Formats: sequence, structure tokens, C-alpha cells
Amino acid sequence: MTIDVRYRTIATASDGRNSVVRSEDGRIGLKLSAPEELGGAGGAGTNSTQLFAAGFASCFMMALKSAGRRCDMPVSQDTAVTAHVGFGPDIDGGFGLTVDLEVSLPRMERRDAEMLIEQADALCSYSRATRGNVQVGYSLA
Repeated sequence: MTIDVRYRTIATASDGRNSVVRSEDGRIGLKLSAPEELGGAGGAGTNSTQLFAAGFASCFMMALKSAGRRCDMPVSQDTAVTAHVGFGPDIDGGFGLTVDLEVSLPRMERRDAEMLIEQADALCSYSRATRGNVQVGYSLA
């Protein structure tokens, strides 16, 4: 697969006395805390699963907008995507993710909304990257 890269970014996670993740441009600088449910101490920081959920929801939202423009069905400003992400051990001894995307497309006919979600799924880079590797489900709110 050939990709015409138009944007590139860098983020670094470090585990010194204060675990953090930072973007190269300084726009992200977040304290990290492992969830208690996974044996961590918990705490006020975020974690990689939350960051993944935020990234997937954001990417799918942009894909919905793009699909709406392509299909001449613009999405309203009150459209929302909520990513419910689960993380835990899998049967192979590693770890896996589950994702359920809850999509709210107010004032759009159900049939049109379902078609738009299908189009967005084909466009979204997170959807494409996880296809066949992560259980992803969609629901219309």
C-alpha cells in the first residue's frame, strides 16, 4: 500500500518519576496513570486506552463529515461520536481492544444515517487500521 503522507507527527511516552506523554510541538503534555483495574495505582493521569478512545472518536467524526460532503448529506454541528473502548487480556496471552462507536446524527433519517456510518467506516483511518484486529461495533444513538 502506498500512502501519500501529508501530515506527520511525533509523540513520546516516558516513564521517569512522572510518567508523561508529549507531542513534539508541545500541544500535548499529559500525565499518565495506569488504571487500578489493570493493576496500576490509578491517579489523576490519563492512559493509552483513553487516548485511543479519543483518537478513534475524533477520527470517525472527521470521516462522517467527509462522507457527508461526498454524499451531499452534510452532518449537523450537534453530531457526536462516542467511543466505548475496552482493554484486557486475550486468549493468546496478549492484550486486546474492543470498540463500540455510538454515533448521534440528529435530524437524519435512520436509513441515511446508517449509510453515512458505513461510508465513514470505509474512510476512517482508525477503522481501516483496526479492521480484522479489533472488535468494532456501531450503534446509532
